[in-house]
Amino acid sequence: MVKFRIFKTASYDDDCRKLDHSEKLRVDSIVDSLFDAGDSTGKPLGLPFFREKKFGNKRVLYLVYRPKGAILLLAIVDKKSQQATIKVILSRLEEYEEYVVEKLREAMDSEN
Repeated sequence: MVKFRIFKTASYDDDCRKLDHSEKLRVDSIVDSLFDAGDSTGKPLGLPFFREKKFGNKRVLYLVYRPKGAILLLAIVDKKSQQATIKVILSRLEEYEEYVVEKLREAMDSEN
């Protein structure tokens, strides 16, 4: 089974800081499940590699790069701001992939 490397954007980190303790625990649980089964966790959002995982009235949005064995956590949104955030994410897919490739390169360099 593929173990995914998890990367986070600055906006995801900002969103995480705004959560209360119980929500942070729930998000940690979601991230743990993504580590083991990222491409089968959550619901696809129009593209097979763009997914969401619901918790309460919020959603964690992320991209799965299966061939690279990586997941990029993008944002935590409520239903109200979800559509606008999705639109921004879809317009930046190439930028996100470049970011993941760079992070993977950095991880490989630090392991050698």
